[in-house]
Amino acid sequence: MKILKAMLLGMVLATGSVAAVSAYAVNKEPAIQVLPTVNINQANAAELSEALQGVGISRANAIVVYRQSKGPFKSADDLANVKGIGAATVKRNKDRITLK
Repeated sequence: MKILKAMLLGMVLATGSVAAVSAYAVNKEPAIQVLPTVNINQANAAELSEALQGVGISRANAIVVYRQSKGPFKSADDLANVKGIGAATVKRNKDRITLK
């Protein structure tokens, strides 16, 4: 990486080219990442475990069983009522959870 930076700097100094610096700056920008979302009232266990961080297949199954016995979730915070799902897991996944 240091060699690449030195080469780019050398190119800029030698040619006066701003394009080399611009190309490097573009590559340094972080990529925009889109978080997966999941409807906790409709998703199956596989979809839940894939979209929610810290939720494996057994916890995802518990979410489905809870939903089937208690009815649809009214808010994302209701997930904390499922055995094995704590408030920290809900907080970590707030941006991934949809209800409709």
